[in-house]
Amino acid sequence: MNGVAAQVVEGSFGQWFVLFLDIMGTFAFAVSGAGAGVRRELDFFGVLVLSFAAAVSGGVLRDVLIGAVPPAALSDWRYLATAVTAGTITFWWYPLMNQLKNPVQWFDTAGLSLFAVAGTQKALAYGLSPPMAALLGMLTGIGGGMVRDILLSEVPSVLRSELYAVAALVGAIIVAVGEALGLHPILSALLGAASCFALRTAAIRLRLQLPVARVPRREDVSQADESP
Repeated sequence: MNGVAAQVVEGSFGQWFVLFLDIMGTFAFAVSGAGAGVRRELDFFGVLVLSFAAAVSGGVLRDVLIGAVPPAALSDWRYLATAVTAGTITFWWYPLMNQLKNPVQWFDTAGLSLFAVAGTQKALAYGLSPPMAALLGMLTGIGGGMVRDILLSEVPSVLRSELYAVAALVGAIIVAVGEALGLHPILSALLGAASCFALRTAAIRLRLQLPVARVPRREDVSQADESP
């Protein structure tokens, strides 16, 4: 994207709206990262590191891929302040938050929805086609959760959980289609985020997931080899 076009994007309403979605998603993912750290009994600094990593990884990946460098999460103090604030609140008040059932999962779903929408809208603003913008929105949504799980030595949720990346992709596609149809960006964002959140929540409650590869167990293979 050339310098003049970038200035137009930066001065537009869309930039401020994407920033709002980014900050909200940053807070949600920061809480999910901090909550996961508290459950694994990390110290205060470890919780803050995990909180920041989960909060900004998806946005950093998005910005690097579209050429918006340095990434907003690393050049704008509001992202760091949001992540540290969310991490500190979660560290000290996690017992209260834990009264919710699976708080990490709910905040992760909220962050997934917000980042999928924000990632798609920023990609569209930087000139990507709707299909590519939707894919980048999905990557933005799943990036934070993947980094959080990897740092905790867990298989990332996107590879094992109920309709994780699929939900992000659905929300991102709705935003991209809304842009193609000329819908207001706020309306597209609300529809996309709500759809992603609803689909992910339904998948969690109903245990919906894509088909899983089945590997024959050793006993089954041995029995098959021994059969005449």
